[in-house]
Parts: sequence; C-alpha cells; structure tokens
Amino acid sequence: QVQLVESGGGLVQPGGSLRLSCAASGSIVGINAMGWYRQAPGKESELVAQITSGGNTNYADSVKGRFTISRDNAKNTVYLQMNSLKPEDTAVYYCNAGVVVGVLGRYLEVWGQGTLVTVSS
Repeated sequence: QVQLVESGGGLVQPGGSLRLSCAASGSIVGINAMGWYRQAPGKESELVAQITSGGNTNYADSVKGRFTISRDNAKNTVYLQMNSLKPEDTAVYYCNAGVVVGVLGRYLEVWGQGTLVTVSS
C-alpha cells in the first residue's frame, strides 16, 4: 500500500507565500509523474502543476510565474512553492502521483488527503 501525506497548508495574506510538501511512502519501486491539483468551493478540480520523473514541469496558466513545483526523488517527495498568493488561490490542494509498487511492478495512481490553503486578509 502507498500513502501520500501532505503538509504545509494554512492561512496566508494576499501576496504571501506557502510551501506545500507531499511525501510518498510504502512498497514503492518507482514514481513517475507527481503533481498538485486543487479544488475551490463550488468549482471543479484543476491541475495546478506537474513534474515528471526527469524533472520536466508544466503549470496551469493561472499560476505560471508564481508557483514552482519540485521533487526530491531520494525522499519520494514533491513540493509546491507558492508565492504572490491571491484570494482566488484559495482551495484544497491535493497531491497526486503515479507509483510503481511491489515485486510485480504494478502501477497505481495515488492521491493525498488534501490540505487547505486559504488566502485572505
């Protein structure tokens, strides 16, 4: 079994910064892409940022230039540095990873439990 545990959410004023972390644990053979999604109240979930195992990244247009995704493969951890936060960034942020597990190399798509980010004065 694989778990993704997120941390780093909270309340921040507009213009402020937060750093989210997501650590994967379990019978992990390898991790492909890792990413962050978010869901604001009354809205559909959207991809915020994604990073491949080789370090290639892509971002939602709404966060380009403000958010940076990175990963530490040795720690099976992905990070999301969020700067210049805006009220419209308020949402529950979910970590996602494509994980290869077990001796048979089974592929699983795993989600974290979510962490709330609130941007408000």
